[in-house]
Amino acid sequence: MSRQLPPPALSDAPLASGLYLVATPIGNLRDITLRALDVLNGCDLLLAEDTRVTGKLLAAYGISKRLERYDEHVADRATPRILERLEAGERVAQVSDAGTPMISDPGSRLAQAAIAAGHPVFPIPGASAVLAALTLAGLPTERFLFAGFPPPKGGARRTFLEELANVRATLVFYEGASRVSDALADMAAVFGADRPAAVCRELTKLYETCVRGPLGELAADPRFEAPKGEIVILVGPGQEKAATADDAEAALREAMSRLPLGEAASEVAKALGLPRKALYRQALALKEAE
Repeated sequence: MSRQLPPPALSDAPLASGLYLVATPIGNLRDITLRALDVLNGCDLLLAEDTRVTGKLLAAYGISKRLERYDEHVADRATPRILERLEAGERVAQVSDAGTPMISDPGSRLAQAAIAAGHPVFPIPGASAVLAALTLAGLPTERFLFAGFPPPKGGARRTFLEELANVRATLVFYEGASRVSDALADMAAVFGADRPAAVCRELTKLYETCVRGPLGELAADPRFEAPKGEIVILVGPGQEKAATADDAEAALREAMSRLPLGEAASEVAKALGLPRKALYRQALALKEAE
Protein backbone atom coordinates (compact mmCIF):
# COMPACT_ATOMS: atom_id res chain seq x y z
CA MET A 1 0.00 0.00 0.00
CA SER A 2 1.42 3.37 -0.96
CA ARG A 3 1.78 5.96 1.77
CA GLN A 4 0.00 9.28 1.20
CA LEU A 5 2.47 12.13 1.31
CA PRO A 6 1.72 15.24 3.39
CA PRO A 7 0.93 18.45 1.48
CA PRO A 8 4.02 20.50 0.67
CA ALA A 9 4.79 23.35 3.06
CA LEU A 10 5.09 26.95 1.96
CA SER A 11 8.35 27.58 0.19
CA ASP A 12 10.97 29.65 2.00
CA ALA A 13 12.77 30.48 -1.26
CA PRO A 14 13.16 34.26 -1.58
CA LEU A 15 11.03 36.09 -4.13
CA ALA A 16 12.61 38.21 -6.81
CA SER A 17 11.77 41.90 -6.70
CA GLY A 18 8.89 43.03 -8.89
CA LEU A 19 5.11 43.18 -9.14
CA TYR A 20 3.20 39.94 -8.61
CA LEU A 21 -0.38 39.69 -9.93
CA VAL A 22 -1.90 36.98 -7.76
CA ALA A 23 -5.14 35.15 -8.58
CA THR A 24 -7.33 34.48 -5.54
CA PRO A 25 -10.36 32.19 -5.05
CA ILE A 26 -13.67 33.29 -6.58
CA GLY A 27 -15.64 31.57 -3.83
CA ASN A 28 -14.13 28.41 -2.41
CA LEU A 29 -11.08 29.40 -0.33
CA ARG A 30 -9.39 26.09 -1.12
CA ASP A 31 -8.99 27.18 -4.74
CA ILE A 32 -5.81 29.09 -3.84
CA THR A 33 -2.58 27.75 -5.36
CA LEU A 34 0.53 26.87 -3.37
CA ARG A 35 2.54 29.34 -5.42
CA ALA A 36 0.03 32.09 -4.63
CA LEU A 37 0.43 31.34 -0.91
CA ASP A 38 4.21 31.55 -1.31
CA VAL A 39 3.90 35.01 -2.84
CA LEU A 40 1.37 36.27 -0.31
CA ASN A 41 3.60 35.03 2.50
CA GLY A 42 6.86 36.37 1.04
CA CYS A 43 5.97 39.77 -0.42
CA ASP A 44 6.95 43.07 1.19
CA LEU A 45 3.65 44.77 0.41
CA LEU A 46 0.23 43.37 -0.47
CA LEU A 47 -2.24 45.51 -2.40
CA ALA A 48 -5.94 44.66 -2.27
CA GLU A 49 -9.19 46.05 -3.66
CA ASP A 50 -10.88 45.54 -0.29
CA THR A 51 -8.51 44.86 2.60
CA ARG A 52 -11.33 43.23 4.60
CA VAL A 53 -11.96 40.61 1.90
CA THR A 54 -8.26 39.84 1.48
CA GLY A 55 -7.80 39.85 5.25
CA LYS A 56 -10.20 36.90 5.53
CA LEU A 57 -8.19 34.96 2.95
CA LEU A 58 -4.92 35.62 4.78
CA ALA A 59 -6.46 34.64 8.12
CA ALA A 60 -7.68 31.33 6.66
CA TYR A 61 -4.08 30.42 5.82
CA GLY A 62 -2.37 31.93 8.85
CA ILE A 63 -0.59 34.66 6.88
CA SER A 64 0.10 38.01 8.52
CA LYS A 65 0.90 40.70 6.02
CA ARG A 66 0.70 44.46 5.70
CA LEU A 67 -2.26 45.32 3.48
CA GLU A 68 -2.87 48.50 1.53
CA ARG A 69 -5.92 49.43 -0.48
CA TYR A 70 -5.53 49.77 -4.24
CA ASP A 71 -8.60 50.47 -6.37
CA GLU A 72 -9.78 53.01 -8.92
CA HIS A 73 -10.34 55.61 -6.18
CA VAL A 74 -6.75 55.65 -4.93
CA ALA A 75 -4.81 54.49 -8.01
CA ASP A 76 -3.69 57.96 -9.17
CA ARG A 77 -2.06 58.92 -5.90
CA ALA A 78 -0.92 55.43 -4.88
CA THR A 79 0.79 54.34 -8.11
CA PRO A 80 3.85 56.68 -7.92
CA ARG A 81 4.58 55.55 -4.37
CA ILE A 82 4.30 51.88 -5.32
CA LEU A 83 6.64 52.41 -8.27
CA GLU A 84 9.18 53.90 -5.85
CA ARG A 85 9.01 50.76 -3.75
CA LEU A 86 9.52 48.60 -6.84
CA GLU A 87 12.51 50.78 -7.76
CA ALA A 88 13.92 50.08 -4.31
CA GLY A 89 13.81 46.34 -5.02
CA GLU A 90 10.74 45.38 -3.02
CA ARG A 91 8.34 42.54 -3.79
CA VAL A 92 4.82 43.92 -4.28
CA ALA A 93 1.85 41.59 -4.67
CA GLN A 94 -1.55 42.66 -5.94
CA VAL A 95 -4.83 40.79 -5.59
CA SER A 96 -8.42 41.50 -6.57
CA ASP A 97 -11.33 40.65 -4.29
CA ALA A 98 -11.82 37.42 -6.24
CA GLY A 99 -10.26 35.90 -9.33
CA THR A 100 -7.43 37.09 -11.51
CA PRO A 101 -6.18 40.68 -11.34
CA MET A 102 -6.47 42.61 -14.63
CA ILE A 103 -9.84 40.99 -15.54
CA SER A 104 -12.46 43.72 -14.96
CA ASP A 105 -10.18 44.95 -12.22
CA PRO A 106 -8.11 48.11 -11.46
CA GLY A 107 -4.91 46.06 -11.51
CA SER A 108 -4.29 46.85 -15.17
CA ARG A 109 -3.32 50.44 -14.40
CA LEU A 110 -0.57 49.46 -11.97
CA ALA A 111 0.71 46.66 -14.21
CA GLN A 112 0.97 49.02 -17.17
CA ALA A 113 2.79 51.60 -15.07
CA ALA A 114 5.22 48.99 -13.74
CA ILE A 115 5.95 47.66 -17.24
CA ALA A 116 6.47 51.18 -18.57
CA ALA A 117 8.94 51.85 -15.76
CA GLY A 118 10.89 48.68 -16.58
CA HIS A 119 9.99 46.66 -13.49
CA PRO A 120 9.46 42.87 -13.68
CA VAL A 121 5.83 41.73 -13.59
CA PHE A 122 4.97 38.14 -12.63
CA PRO A 123 1.59 36.45 -13.27
CA ILE A 124 0.54 34.02 -10.54
CA PRO A 125 -2.35 32.19 -12.24
CA GLY A 126 -5.31 30.61 -10.54
CA ALA A 127 -9.06 30.97 -10.25
CA SER A 128 -10.98 32.92 -12.90
CA ALA A 129 -14.75 33.29 -13.19
CA VAL A 130 -14.41 33.57 -16.98
CA LEU A 131 -12.71 30.19 -17.34
CA ALA A 132 -14.84 28.50 -14.70
CA ALA A 133 -18.03 29.61 -16.48
CA LEU A 134 -16.71 28.51 -19.89
CA THR A 135 -15.93 25.11 -18.41
CA LEU A 136 -19.47 24.77 -17.04
CA ALA A 137 -21.65 26.37 -19.73
CA GLY A 138 -21.45 23.67 -22.39
CA LEU A 139 -20.90 26.21 -25.20
CA PRO A 140 -18.07 26.18 -27.76
CA THR A 141 -14.72 27.15 -26.27
CA GLU A 142 -12.50 27.13 -29.37
CA ARG A 143 -12.94 30.91 -29.58
CA PHE A 144 -14.39 33.17 -26.91
CA LEU A 145 -14.60 36.90 -26.25
CA PHE A 146 -14.70 38.33 -22.75
CA ALA A 147 -16.88 41.44 -23.04
CA GLY A 148 -16.86 42.50 -19.37
CA PHE A 149 -19.82 44.35 -17.87
CA PRO A 150 -22.45 45.65 -20.33
CA PRO A 151 -23.52 49.29 -19.85
CA PRO A 152 -26.15 49.56 -17.09
CA LYS A 153 -28.74 51.56 -19.09
CA GLY A 154 -30.92 49.93 -21.74
CA GLY A 155 -30.15 52.09 -24.77
CA ALA A 156 -26.40 51.99 -24.29
CA ARG A 157 -26.54 48.28 -23.48
CA ARG A 158 -28.39 47.44 -26.71
CA THR A 159 -25.93 49.49 -28.77
CA PHE A 160 -23.08 47.66 -27.05
CA LEU A 161 -24.67 44.27 -27.78
CA GLU A 162 -25.37 45.10 -31.42
CA GLU A 163 -21.63 45.53 -31.99
CA LEU A 164 -21.13 41.93 -30.80
CA ALA A 165 -24.12 40.30 -32.50
CA ASN A 166 -22.21 38.64 -35.36
CA VAL A 167 -19.00 37.78 -33.51
CA ARG A 168 -18.27 34.14 -34.25
CA ALA A 169 -17.12 33.27 -30.75
CA THR A 170 -18.75 32.49 -27.42
CA LEU A 171 -19.41 35.76 -25.61
CA VAL A 172 -18.77 36.06 -21.87
CA PHE A 173 -20.28 38.85 -19.79
CA TYR A 174 -20.18 39.79 -16.12
CA GLU A 175 -23.41 41.29 -14.80
CA GLY A 176 -24.74 42.60 -11.51
CA ALA A 177 -27.57 40.54 -10.02
CA SER A 178 -30.06 43.43 -10.14
CA ARG A 179 -29.60 43.85 -13.92
CA VAL A 180 -29.51 40.22 -15.07
CA SER A 181 -33.16 40.08 -16.14
CA ASP A 182 -32.95 43.28 -18.20
CA ALA A 183 -29.63 42.22 -19.74
CA LEU A 184 -31.03 38.84 -20.79
CA ALA A 185 -34.08 40.51 -22.35
CA ASP A 186 -31.87 42.83 -24.38
CA MET A 187 -29.61 39.95 -25.41
CA ALA A 188 -32.63 37.95 -26.62
CA ALA A 189 -33.83 40.95 -28.62
CA VAL A 190 -30.44 41.72 -30.17
CA PHE A 191 -28.90 38.26 -30.57
CA GLY A 192 -32.12 36.33 -31.18
CA ALA A 193 -34.34 34.39 -28.79
CA ASP A 194 -33.07 31.02 -30.10
CA ARG A 195 -29.38 31.74 -29.52
CA PRO A 196 -27.95 29.24 -27.00
CA ALA A 197 -26.75 30.70 -23.72
CA ALA A 198 -26.03 29.96 -20.08
CA VAL A 199 -26.26 31.87 -16.81
CA CYS A 200 -23.76 30.85 -14.15
CA ARG A 201 -24.20 31.99 -10.56
CA GLU A 202 -22.10 31.66 -7.39
CA LEU A 203 -19.33 29.74 -9.13
CA THR A 204 -17.36 27.41 -6.81
CA LYS A 205 -19.64 28.32 -3.88
CA LEU A 206 -22.21 26.22 -2.01
CA TYR A 207 -25.15 27.30 -4.20
CA GLU A 208 -23.35 27.18 -7.54
CA THR A 209 -25.82 26.95 -10.42
CA CYS A 210 -25.69 26.97 -14.21
CA VAL A 211 -28.90 27.34 -16.20
CA ARG A 212 -28.57 26.57 -19.91
CA GLY A 213 -31.03 27.25 -22.70
CA PRO A 214 -32.09 29.62 -25.49
CA LEU A 215 -31.84 33.30 -24.63
CA GLY A 216 -35.60 33.76 -24.92
CA GLU A 217 -36.24 31.11 -22.27
CA LEU A 218 -33.56 32.46 -19.96
CA ALA A 219 -34.95 36.00 -20.30
CA ALA A 220 -38.38 34.73 -19.21
CA ASP A 221 -37.03 32.58 -16.36
CA PRO A 222 -38.36 33.93 -13.01
CA ARG A 223 -35.18 32.79 -11.26
CA PHE A 224 -33.35 35.73 -12.80
CA GLU A 225 -35.78 38.45 -11.73
CA ALA A 226 -33.98 38.96 -8.42
CA PRO A 227 -31.04 36.55 -8.18
CA LYS A 228 -28.32 36.80 -5.58
CA GLY A 229 -24.59 36.40 -5.95
CA GLU A 230 -22.07 36.90 -8.72
CA ILE A 231 -23.37 36.31 -12.26
CA VAL A 232 -21.65 35.29 -15.51
CA ILE A 233 -23.71 35.23 -18.73
CA LEU A 234 -22.44 33.29 -21.73
CA VAL A 235 -23.90 33.44 -25.24
CA GLY A 236 -23.08 31.03 -28.04
CA PRO A 237 -21.26 32.19 -31.20
CA GLY A 238 -23.06 34.34 -33.76
CA GLN A 239 -23.46 33.44 -37.40
CA GLU A 240 -21.90 35.41 -40.20
CA LYS A 241 -24.57 37.64 -41.73
CA ALA A 242 -25.35 36.84 -45.36
CA ALA A 243 -24.47 39.62 -47.78
CA THR A 244 -27.40 41.43 -49.37
CA ALA A 245 -27.70 42.61 -52.98
CA ASP A 246 -26.96 46.14 -51.80
CA ASP A 247 -23.82 44.88 -50.00
CA ALA A 248 -22.62 43.19 -53.19
CA GLU A 249 -23.25 46.25 -55.35
CA ALA A 250 -21.49 48.59 -52.92
CA ALA A 251 -18.50 46.25 -52.65
CA LEU A 252 -18.30 45.86 -56.44
CA ARG A 253 -18.41 49.61 -57.07
CA GLU A 254 -15.60 50.15 -54.57
CA ALA A 255 -13.46 47.32 -56.01
CA MET A 256 -14.10 48.45 -59.62
CA SER A 257 -12.77 51.90 -58.77
CA ARG A 258 -9.27 50.43 -58.38
CA LEU A 259 -9.25 47.03 -60.13
CA PRO A 260 -10.12 45.52 -63.53
CA LEU A 261 -13.59 43.94 -63.64
CA GLY A 262 -12.41 40.33 -63.32
CA GLU A 263 -10.18 41.06 -60.34
CA ALA A 264 -12.90 43.15 -58.70
CA ALA A 265 -15.39 40.30 -59.04
CA SER A 266 -12.86 37.82 -57.59
CA GLU A 267 -12.09 40.06 -54.63
CA VAL A 268 -15.75 40.61 -53.75
CA ALA A 269 -16.58 36.92 -54.24
CA LYS A 270 -13.91 35.95 -51.73
CA ALA A 271 -14.89 38.67 -49.25
CA LEU A 272 -18.65 38.06 -49.30
CA GLY A 273 -18.78 34.36 -50.13
CA LEU A 274 -20.77 34.92 -53.34
CA PRO A 275 -20.40 33.26 -56.80
CA ARG A 276 -17.73 34.98 -58.90
CA LYS A 277 -19.55 34.47 -62.23
CA ALA A 278 -22.68 36.21 -60.99
CA LEU A 279 -20.63 39.06 -59.59
CA TYR A 280 -18.74 39.43 -62.86
CA ARG A 281 -22.01 39.72 -64.78
CA GLN A 282 -23.20 42.28 -62.25
CA ALA A 283 -19.94 44.22 -62.64
CA LEU A 284 -20.40 44.28 -66.44
CA ALA A 285 -23.94 45.59 -66.02
CA LEU A 286 -22.76 48.29 -63.62
CA LYS A 287 -20.05 49.37 -66.03
CA GLU A 288 -22.46 49.51 -69.00
CA ALA A 289 -24.89 51.58 -66.95
CA GLU A 290 -22.29 54.22 -66.19
